Amino acid sequence: MSAASKPKPPMQTRPVLALFILFAGLILLVLGLTLSISVGTADIHLLTVWEALFHFQSDVTQHQIIQELRLPRALCGALVGAGFAVAGAIMQGMTRNPLADPGLLGVNAGSGFVLALCFALWPSLPFPYVILFSFLGAGLGAGLVYGIGSLAKGGLTPVRLALAGAAVSALLVALSEGVAIYYQVGQELAYWYAGGVAGATWLHIRIMFPWIVAGLVAALMLSRSITVFSLGEEMAAGLGQRTGRVKLAGAVIVLILAGAAVSTVGMIGFIGLVIPHVARFLVGVDYRWIIPCSAVLGSVLMVFADIGARMINPPYETPVGALIALLGVPFFLCLARRERRELG
Repeated sequence: MSAASKPKPPMQTRPVLALFILFAGLILLVLGLTLSISVGTADIHLLTVWEALFHFQSDVTQHQIIQELRLPRALCGALVGAGFAVAGAIMQGMTRNPLADPGLLGVNAGSGFVLALCFALWPSLPFPYVILFSFLGAGLGAGLVYGIGSLAKGGLTPVRLALAGAAVSALLVALSEGVAIYYQVGQELAYWYAGGVAGATWLHIRIMFPWIVAGLVAALMLSRSITVFSLGEEMAAGLGQRTGRVKLAGAVIVLILAGAAVSTVGMIGFIGLVIPHVARFLVGVDYRWIIPCSAVLGSVLMVFADIGARMINPPYETPVGALIALLGVPFFLCLARRERRELG
């Protein structure tokens, strides 16, 4: 029997394991948030963390550090980790592209380019407008990547889409650097290049929280359609899916999640690539389980990566994006090699 005529394995899902991952992941996330609040340049005892959270005293310096610096930083990491991971899961499911990721397909670079223009032209722009411009930049980057990838003979393939994403991302990053040099805003833009949650404040949380939560809820509502879409667009249409509406809804959700995350923590890549694959490997192919598991695992990864960034070389901080790239780059290379072998 030839490889082309081999029957495909039946779709499998593991709801019991998915429930366990959600439960264990939430416990690990709470532990990570607690550690994130207690460790840093000034180590704080866990009892002090408890007192600051439930018996806050404004005249205690450690309580102020926890409430004004550590707590928003930890919560921001959890939110953006979930946002990046779910955005990647939606992109992989709807495009059937295992290499899809907001960072690899120009979404993050597009947001960074528009943010560079904001820093240069409107340096005092309020943060709510920064998020809106970040959404527009995410759409610009994704549109360029898919447009260029579609022009190639043979249409879009996973590797071709990744190559188009790399080219467009390099172009947008170069343009961002040019804007930074010309308008002398390189210092402001450097934070977004490195990526991190060190500058997160309660203002960022209050503005970003509704966008991320709305995107996650919408992703859960769309999860059944994404599962059908992952079988192929023709099959989805045959099963009664309104494919145009589903694609539009998925694209909007990705732009909201990735745009809100990038505008807050910068261009952190590979969370949306690695985490959905891990979730799919563990729980199966049903996106009703993949999406919530991706959200929890993405939050856990981001929170613990931020802890590691503070502990590697204290009192200095290692960029969180660099730590995650150490995991993501080998993962990406393995996927690209496998896709090339399958296409060949």
